[in-house]
Amino acid sequence: MENAKKKKGIRMPHNYVIVFCIILLAMLLTYVVPAGAYERGTDPNTGRTVVIDGSFHYNEQTPVGPFELFECIAQGFNEVSDIIFFIIFAYAWVNVLLTNGTFDSMMGAIIRKFGDKVEYLIPVLMISFGILGSTMGMSEETYGLLPVFVGIAIALGYDAIVGGAMVYVGVATGFASATLNPFTIGVAMGISGVEYPYGLGLRIVILCAFEAVAIWYVMRYARKVHKDPTKSILYGTPLEIKQTKSREELVATQVTGRHIACGIAFLVTVFFIVFGTIKWGWYINELSALFIVSMIVTAIVGGGMGPNEIAKNFVNAGRDMIFGAMIVGLARGIVVVLTNGGVIDTIIYGLSQPLTHMSNILGAASEYICAVGMLVVQNIINCFIGSGSGQASAVMPIMAPLSDLIGVSRQTAILAFQFGDGYSNMFWPSGVFLISGLMNIPANKWWRFVAPLFGIMFCLQVVFVCIAVAIGF
Repeated sequence: MENAKKKKGIRMPHNYVIVFCIILLAMLLTYVVPAGAYERGTDPNTGRTVVIDGSFHYNEQTPVGPFELFECIAQGFNEVSDIIFFIIFAYAWVNVLLTNGTFDSMMGAIIRKFGDKVEYLIPVLMISFGILGSTMGMSEETYGLLPVFVGIAIALGYDAIVGGAMVYVGVATGFASATLNPFTIGVAMGISGVEYPYGLGLRIVILCAFEAVAIWYVMRYARKVHKDPTKSILYGTPLEIKQTKSREELVATQVTGRHIACGIAFLVTVFFIVFGTIKWGWYINELSALFIVSMIVTAIVGGGMGPNEIAKNFVNAGRDMIFGAMIVGLARGIVVVLTNGGVIDTIIYGLSQPLTHMSNILGAASEYICAVGMLVVQNIINCFIGSGSGQASAVMPIMAPLSDLIGVSRQTAILAFQFGDGYSNMFWPSGVFLISGLMNIPANKWWRFVAPLFGIMFCLQVVFVCIAVAIGF
């Protein structure tokens, strides 16, 4: 009884409670941090609204009050409503494939093919997602798959973290290790006046290095959990996971004609995700429409579902994903509070100033130290501005000319931006609460898993930024 009380006393707060506490902290910052702003204009190269370097000025303080805080939360939900419904639409499509047994039959066939080497499914998936993230900027598109692979990983004798990691860590690592990613380096290079895609050779090396580290880390943990389930970070933690069949049941599942038809429809959908994003510039709204169409087509072709069954599937998918989807809107409230309080630009300005001072007082090593300093600044800024293209529009007009002053090439400044924008998404609160919400696990458990990986990746970021300086990248 005493142990039970002790465990209850140190129980981790609900993810929503933690996010709300961060929102409260953001509100307090609007009283403490001076309000300020940059002037903004239209970038001729990209047509995007960007800040004008050197235009920062302090404004009258506009702190966010207690009632306005809740208005900011509502505004946050409004601003990311497209992403919230995108997640639900994506999972509604996936849920049809789960309901009609297509995923089970596919996984059964894969397990029979791999046999005792089924663990190599992890690197295959991580590499595939990593390439898609690095080239076409895939990220949100994978959210609907997270609950599926959580169930698959558990069926294979792993835990929910392994299932989420082989999707999210794979795609997030690829997204950050951008080779052609139009949403990060594409925007950043356009704003900085650098020809796209500059330095592709080094970027490919970076992608290989970071994906190798990510795969090693995930497989190391997966093998440990598979060998001894008590080693799982989630061991003893009650979870509400939508369980798939056991490994034995998956192996016994046979592929039918309907499953093959659904598999083909699945591949066609993935093709249009890639082709539409790259060639037609599709994003959230277009992809949401694609998922709705794919849900309906797959339900009719693969399950013989009528209108009522399709509607019930949609409702069930919304119910299953509401916890993770709603955390997107709540987390957005943090940014809205800081923006409405007028302190976002002050934070960016304050972080950029030490770099200028360092370049004035340091000697020959100033390029390396300032480049690493830019990396640190970008990692911190990503805590406040989660959008890659949004961060590029806000930061690169400052960092590009600043890099000229401190003796660091603009290409290296872009590299520091993409590193800071990308890998820390796995660690900063907005990313952690989203992913843990979609996986339906406590946020502190994901932090415990990902913190060492983020530390390793940050050291690797420092190495590559220094290499970029050394070779005159």
